Amino acid sequence: MSTILITGATSGLGRHVAFELVRSGHGVLAHGRDPGRVERLVEELRAEGEADGYVADLASLEQVRQLAAHVAGEHPELDVLINNAGVGFGSPGTGRELSADGHELRLAVNYLAPVALTRALLPVLRANAPARIVNVGSAGQEPLDLDDPELTRGYDGTAAYRRSKFALAAHTFTLAEELAGTGVAVNVLHPATFMDTGMVREGGITPWSTVADGAPGVLALATRDMGTGGYYDGTSQARAHEGTYDPNVRRRLAAVTDQLLRL
Repeated sequence: MSTILITGATSGLGRHVAFELVRSGHGVLAHGRDPGRVERLVEELRAEGEADGYVADLASLEQVRQLAAHVAGEHPELDVLINNAGVGFGSPGTGRELSADGHELRLAVNYLAPVALTRALLPVLRANAPARIVNVGSAGQEPLDLDDPELTRGYDGTAAYRRSKFALAAHTFTLAEELAGTGVAVNVLHPATFMDTGMVREGGITPWSTVADGAPGVLALATRDMGTGGYYDGTSQARAHEGTYDPNVRRRLAAVTDQLLRL
């Protein structure tokens, strides 16, 4: 059985997946931002199996790196990472928001945080191969403006969200190529459309599906050999935005990402 870190586990899809994994006999490391909610979740999970809790605000790259250090130190057997936490469109009319580091908030939490967390945990995952990285993306993707990745001009919450998910998909494909032959698989998926989550309701959207609809794809990629470098719609292999496969886009994105993570 695996030891699985899942970010954004205190609500929505992450919470549902955490319980499914623990009930299947996996050890779950549940991350959340709120200490009280993490503590209560871990109590509930431990009634069903093995679980530990970790608190970090993914809008702070320093806290992301501390999270990785704590997990690696306490669970050197970690072999699966599920980057699930995210920030949605925001309430209708919400203006541009910044992370603790001054990055556009959706780019910071939905993209920079999973990239930084994955990089920091790669030595552990590689040591425990076969290992898996699952990036929870979205079918809503639009090309990132690499000259203005932080969307300083003409900000729109929906565009910011979609651009962060475009970047996450493109990064997934690049990372899969880099990790070829290491035994670490990395895939990205669209779990389900407009699930019944706080993120969706905050955006003023009536949910179309449930978190139970979104769970099978995440669970399959986390626990089964589904290959690497794939984009999935639920449990079915699909195509991400065509721009995410463009080598030039991916090369420029990697350079911009390194720059933003160094700032």
